Amino acid sequence: MNYSLSFCNAMKPSIFNANDHLFMQRAIELALKAEAIDEIPVGAVVVHNNEIIGEGYNQSITLNDPSAHAEMIAIRQAGEKLGNYRLLDCTLYVTLEPCPMCAGLLVHSRIKQVIYASPDLKTGSAGSVFNLVANEKLNHQIEHRFGLYQEQCSSMLSSFFKRRRKEKKALKQALKQNES
Repeated sequence: MNYSLSFCNAMKPSIFNANDHLFMQRAIELALKAEAIDEIPVGAVVVHNNEIIGEGYNQSITLNDPSAHAEMIAIRQAGEKLGNYRLLDCTLYVTLEPCPMCAGLLVHSRIKQVIYASPDLKTGSAGSVFNLVANEKLNHQIEHRFGLYQEQCSSMLSSFFKRRRKEKKALKQALKQNES
């Protein structure tokens, strides 16, 4: 994908370490769990001292909860695991750039770093549409990088939405035929 936004070149490092790959692969596995239950395929893990302390995948539709994003679920688990609402020295790995709601949560949790696979050019709040995670007016800024497994995660999301549009179209056609 060719992004014309200036943040992309500044934020997209060419090197990720072996642990980054391992943790993002786990986030991708979780995204596939979301897709398996017909949720938007986004997965997230929170890591502290090279250990996963929180995991999540999108469950907003399943739980009838608009806040049940992958990041929210992973952050809640991590807070419980650490026994603290502050996630100092933790990194969040997520397959899609956080939305404004999730970016706000990351700032409030004082997470140290977020690494996301694919930018979200519609609602992304870690550099693409907004940069809430590094807003100098807030009392906490988060290191953020992106691009690890970007093509794979972007393709997974694109395929999901393409399938959903096709299903909706088929349903409309079926309803139309039943009316005839």
